[in-house]
Amino acid sequence: MDWNEIQNFSSNIVFGILLFAMIAYWTNLSLFNNSNILAKMGRISTMGANAILFFILCSRWVVAGYFPLSNLYESLLFLTCMLLTIYLYIEAKTKSKLIGAVLIPVTLLISGFANLTLSPEMQKSSPLVPALQSNWLMMHVSMMLLSYSTLIIGSLLCILFLVISRYKDVDLKIIDDSALPLYNIMLDYYESKLVSPSTEIAELGKLKLLQSLDNWSYRIIGLGFPFLTIGIISGGVWANEAWGSYWSWDPKETWALITWLVFASYLHARITKGWEGKQTAILGSLGFFVIWICYLGVNFLGKGLHSYGWVS
Repeated sequence: MDWNEIQNFSSNIVFGILLFAMIAYWTNLSLFNNSNILAKMGRISTMGANAILFFILCSRWVVAGYFPLSNLYESLLFLTCMLLTIYLYIEAKTKSKLIGAVLIPVTLLISGFANLTLSPEMQKSSPLVPALQSNWLMMHVSMMLLSYSTLIIGSLLCILFLVISRYKDVDLKIIDDSALPLYNIMLDYYESKLVSPSTEIAELGKLKLLQSLDNWSYRIIGLGFPFLTIGIISGGVWANEAWGSYWSWDPKETWALITWLVFASYLHARITKGWEGKQTAILGSLGFFVIWICYLGVNFLGKGLHSYGWVS
């Protein structure tokens, strides 16, 4: 078994581990909501998959001699690794099992697309074309993929907000933080008695969850937006070095600008207009689809400077 076969085999293991993690998270939510065993199994599996992905990327870097972001396959692995890393951090902070049940299927689809759809030739490491032989490669592509991963998670939380709220306007300001400890105590009491919480307690829990989703989506999108800005600027510098022009309205460049405008509108609405809840969740949800058009749709449907090598 040569090095490329070992890499592919490792990627298939990641796919299998993520599938197991998804089943664990979903089963925990649907059948054994009070069991921590399945949640821990899902988290440990996610950490294991992420560790293997990190090893794959580092080994490709060492063996191939360049930063592993020269083609679509490598960028998909990098994106999956970043998504899992950010998710593990969020789960550690929020202790929420719901986010994993939503995000792990996305990473599973990305991993499956990379391993099962792309041809073996596209999965192999290959020498960089002259335009990619620049120190700006690491800066531009890594920043773009880091922004994609953070913005995808933030957008998913926006979609989750709309689903849980059933696309209704929710007044998040009515939640009094001083009442939360009492809520936790009462919820623990109901769980210990194995009875269902009252309608008031259940509604308060739903509002608290929506408030948490709203806050975390804002934080994560606020983190991803500077990465996107840096990625676009560094891409312009790289383009001028490679092709003699900072901006050429290439399809990928155009959709990157559209993506930037969507999330700039989201942050503008929150910071200057004071929007929250459903209004900003709609903008964030739109960003989820715009990102995928920019990242993959342009490569499949459009032809431009970014089409060769399947770079991002």
